[in-house]
Amino acid sequence: MLKDITIGQYFPGDSFVHRIDPRFKIIITIVFIAMLFIGSSPVCLEVGAVFCLMSIILSKIPFKMILKSLKPIVMILAVTSVLNLFLITGGEPYFEWKFIKITDQGVYTSVFMIIRIILLIAGTSLLTYTTSPIALTDAIERLLSPLKVFKLPVHDLAMMMTIALRFVPTLIEETEKIMSAQKARGADLDGGSIKDKVKSVIPIIIPLFISAVRRAGELATAMECRCYNGGNGRTKMRQLKCSPSDFTALGLSLLFMIAVIYVNIAQ
Repeated sequence: MLKDITIGQYFPGDSFVHRIDPRFKIIITIVFIAMLFIGSSPVCLEVGAVFCLMSIILSKIPFKMILKSLKPIVMILAVTSVLNLFLITGGEPYFEWKFIKITDQGVYTSVFMIIRIILLIAGTSLLTYTTSPIALTDAIERLLSPLKVFKLPVHDLAMMMTIALRFVPTLIEETEKIMSAQKARGADLDGGSIKDKVKSVIPIIIPLFISAVRRAGELATAMECRCYNGGNGRTKMRQLKCSPSDFTALGLSLLFMIAVIYVNIAQ
């Protein structure tokens, strides 16, 4: 299961989506999220699905990687579908037995929420798949730069967010190594009751926490050795520059957004 977690991973490429300015990609991602949650009808989800599918094709990211990013949320999807299926009792009943009641409204809401979550994860994962951590840091810092008026440490916030995202794959790899080491020592991490499984997590969490603290210290030492002092007076080797294709991509996403709003109002 841990190998299926692809959060924070970057896949180098030269596709249209890879070449989009990271600032525009963040804005387009926000527009896409709003597109999914503003719409309340199947047509709105269809528009979002078309936009998501088009983005995946243009990014040239294999569909198996998108499916791989969905595996860790299977349990969330299952819980969401069950809650919506049994807690929403309005509409025409399909099945009714004692306190259990399944209606058409519950089925509709359950399917609607599952599709929405799948599109949300599949679409937003393209941001990290097609954007390097350094470019993502620069983009977040530039977008948050107006907050410097309020004396907020914009550069530090952007750096912290990107480092946290970057270390997700590293911690996952470290967890796999710890689990393999524990199994080699005879630990049973898969079998037993729920209580035994909870207890078996402790020998994994403690070494992982120690390893994370050690890596944080090593990273801080490396930054100090390179005379890193934050954003004050810091220059950038690569300057972010807008291109006509960036405005084209943003305009296209806004057209989809307008279509969702129109459909939502018309119905």
